[in-house]
Amino acid sequence: MKLLGIGSRIDHPEYGKGVVTNVSSQHYWVTFLENGLETIAIDADFAVIHRVENEVDTVSFFDVERSLVSILQKWGDTTEKVAIADKWRNGKLILEPGDALANKEMPIDTFFHKIVMVRDRIRVMEQKINSSKNLDDQEKVDLQQYITRIYGSLTTFNVLFKNKSDQFVGERNS
Repeated sequence: MKLLGIGSRIDHPEYGKGVVTNVSSQHYWVTFLENGLETIAIDADFAVIHRVENEVDTVSFFDVERSLVSILQKWGDTTEKVAIADKWRNGKLILEPGDALANKEMPIDTFFHKIVMVRDRIRVMEQKINSSKNLDDQEKVDLQQYITRIYGSLTTFNVLFKNKSDQFVGERNS
């Protein structure tokens, strides 16, 4: 088995996507986007996304973090880490039907992650509309108004966000 070098990208079943930042005879030090720095055994179960051959080099944590974020933005479905408000951390969402059916429960963190994914995909759609060469200016304005209304409809979920700068913003009164 050939060792992975520093800079190799992996996908670990428990920790998710990450970049190898150090190698020893028995372990990889991997910086994962969602879980930070973890040490895993060389023979652990993970998928290799991109292999870098046994390069030994010293890299600052800042360089690793910047590279990891860049790689995951390019190859993953993640754009940024968004914090859930502390009061909701480890809570649960309970959906109670009006009839005799059983309740549906899920961790609120899971629900929040899906809301953030919706927000990020709307942002990408907005960027694609604004940079489109196939739409004229009036069509872009019309589509932008729909996006603004979508954001406005989603402001209900702003209570979940820790940072105001991450929240949905609908139409602003100027």
